[in-house]
This record gives sequence, structure tokens and C-alpha cells, in this order.
Amino acid sequence: MGGIGIKLSVHPLFFALGFYYAATGRIFEFAVYTVTAVIHELGHSFAAAGAGYRLNKIVLMPFGAVVRGSEKMRPKDEVAIAAAGPAVNLAVGVFFVALWWMFPELYAFTDTAAAANFSMALINLLPAYPLDGGRILCALISERAGADRAFLVCRALGVLLSAVLFALFIVSCFNTFNISLLFFAFFVTAGAFSRVKDNVYVRAYTSLNERQMKRGVPIKRFAVSDKTAVKQLIKLLDPYAVNEVAVYSEGKKAAVLSQEDISKLIESGDIRAPLKNFISV
Repeated sequence: MGGIGIKLSVHPLFFALGFYYAATGRIFEFAVYTVTAVIHELGHSFAAAGAGYRLNKIVLMPFGAVVRGSEKMRPKDEVAIAAAGPAVNLAVGVFFVALWWMFPELYAFTDTAAAANFSMALINLLPAYPLDGGRILCALISERAGADRAFLVCRALGVLLSAVLFALFIVSCFNTFNISLLFFAFFVTAGAFSRVKDNVYVRAYTSLNERQMKRGVPIKRFAVSDKTAVKQLIKLLDPYAVNEVAVYSEGKKAAVLSQEDISKLIESGDIRAPLKNFISV
């Protein structure tokens, strides 16, 4: 994912769900849903890279993968990145449906994969944290009413949704005994009482930490045109080095950007704009 090291951990609920699927002889179905969760996360990863962020940590959970970071994100960026995961799952699901249209005989081999992708997308669009729908709602509310109120609303919705899921599980005990509802209820409950103020991604240019600096890191110098978009500059940055960029205009050096300059530029500017909009020639 973008050539940057990502910590991957597995939530205890994921192990518990895996054990349940194995005990009931549905290990293949569990494997398909696991791959679907990874595909979902790739959608977030590509969207994050395009906006100048990177993943810091992925936690594999029963109904998807939660990604974590440590830096403040602009609400519009969070909406776009959060929506990318379900969008990829929907696209994969539509692909399988189109495949059946052309090759109906493949339905028997791909119906589980299609169902997994559609359900992953729809589940993650529910307005409860840490699902993508909850992140989108939180970002939209925070723009208008502030972060504290947004977190409170998302937490309340999470508690309400988990209560509904627990109730549905109890009802299922008198019929089909749907234990997936119980796992989902615990998942949403954990999200409702988690540290929802933790942000999702970190900027690609702020990966260095004190531990790395003590060991020593290289300095990476490179040159770009003043017509280079900030977005393209972000892709050139080395997260494990101190970056220094020489900006040229019509063959002449117009400016030299330090690591701090680059950070301020990305924070304050439109990443799709050319560098010449932010430097004095």
C-alpha cells in the first residue's frame, strides 16, 4: 500500500468469528469475507494516497478493517476516503453481476464473493462509528456543528444501532439463531465506546518519529517544475527521509522547499493546484 509499512493487527472478535465459521463448516465463506475486507481497505488506501495521506495501522475486524492514524484530517478528505471502501466493494459486486450476464455458469462459483462485497458495502455505510458511514456522518456534522457534537451524535447512533442488533439477535434465537448479529452488535458497541477522536490516516509527509531520528535518516533532495501539482509532489516524497525540494521555473531555480515548508504548503493549499501558486518567483 503505497510502499509504506503498515502495522496489521487482528481484533479478538475476528478470531472469535473465524472460530465460529470453522466450527460450522463455513471456512470458505469466512475466507471470502476476509479477502473482501482487504479489498475494501485497498479502496481506502488508494483514496488516501491520492489525497496525500497514508495508512498507519489496520485492524482486521469481523465486518471490515478499521484504519487508524494520528493527524487531523480535513472533513472533505475524510468523506472521500471513507466512501472509497464501500465504493470499491460495490464496483466488485457489480462486476460479478455483469460477469453472470455474460457467463451464467460462473454464478455458482462467484455468488458468495458478490454477496460478500455487496453486504460489506451496505454494512459499512450504516451511520455508526467506526463504520465508514459513521465517519462520513461525523465529518459532515463536524463541519457545521463542531467536532465534539459530531462525536456525541455518532456515539449515540452507535449505541442505538447496537441495541437494535442485540434485539434482532434475541429474536433470531427463536428461529434461525443468527450469531452474526451478535458479533455485529459487539463490533458496533466497541466502536461506540472507542476513542472516536482518533483520526483515520496520517499525512504521507509526517511519517518520521523521534525513534527514527535518533537512528538517523537520509536527506532526499529532488527537483520539480513549478507547474507540478502539489498532489504529484506528495507522491514523490519519501516518508522515511527528510525531503528537500528545488522548484524550477523556466529552467531557473525559483525556490527550495524544506520539509517544514512542504508540510505547511500541503496543509494550507489545494493539493491539485500547481506549485507556482504557492511560491514567489
